Amino acid sequence: MLLAIDAGNTNIVFALVDGREIRARWRIATEGRRTADEYAVWLVQLMAIGGFTREEVDSVVICTVVPRALHNLEVLSAKYFGVKALIVGRTPLEWGIKIDVISPETVGADRLVNAIGAHHLHSGHKIAIDFGTATTFDWIDDKGTYRGGIIAPGINLSLDSLVATAARLPRIAIEIPDNNQVIGRSTEESMHSGIYWGYIAMMEGLTSRMKREIDQPVTVMATGGLASLFAVHTDVFDVIEPDLTIQGMALLYERAALPKFTAQAGGFEADFLPL
Repeated sequence: MLLAIDAGNTNIVFALVDGREIRARWRIATEGRRTADEYAVWLVQLMAIGGFTREEVDSVVICTVVPRALHNLEVLSAKYFGVKALIVGRTPLEWGIKIDVISPETVGADRLVNAIGAHHLHSGHKIAIDFGTATTFDWIDDKGTYRGGIIAPGINLSLDSLVATAARLPRIAIEIPDNNQVIGRSTEESMHSGIYWGYIAMMEGLTSRMKREIDQPVTVMATGGLASLFAVHTDVFDVIEPDLTIQGMALLYERAALPKFTAQAGGFEADFLPL
């Protein structure tokens, strides 16, 4: 099986992928100083609880936007799974898609992996909304080209900033306001409304503006843990793809593992093999 590791700014997701089936996933807070041994103690025990062994993992793929976490994850792969980890965006896992933006080298690996997964799952133009440390909106066109997008503060980041800089505001959970009311009648209700309905208004507004600029039929998909919470009170999402990033990583690995056929052999040769 493939162990796919998605290292974000807030959390790291470890997923076991068998072919294109995600068999299990676990999440841990991102901590750049966490050692390979610490990862192993946590991960191997969770794998055992789920009925998996280290020996079943024969490949490891890492996607990271946190450079300081990469080394220890590579050590984890080599020391505890006996394989050299492949890093998305590097040989042999080059992107294989066109990145039609200014300074493509600055685009986050997670956004490009999402683009690969989105294009595989849905035809036509796509907008992928990812709820992470930042909330990102990315346009993938009908040819699979990454065309750019929007980076907005993530909901937890916004809430943390609000609580940290306003002395008398309490910390609240991110949840649907009671009775679905917009106008709060207490400080807590007002904060719930601002966070929840404010983010829905942002998503609806930004998505609407993106659609006008794209000027073509668009499939809007959402990924990330909070997608289902917001889907209750907005129809901005056409589909929720909770494992979009992991799916994109698995597709990149699958492409690298497939042989390239030549025209002389009666096949084809392409930078990005069809999946």
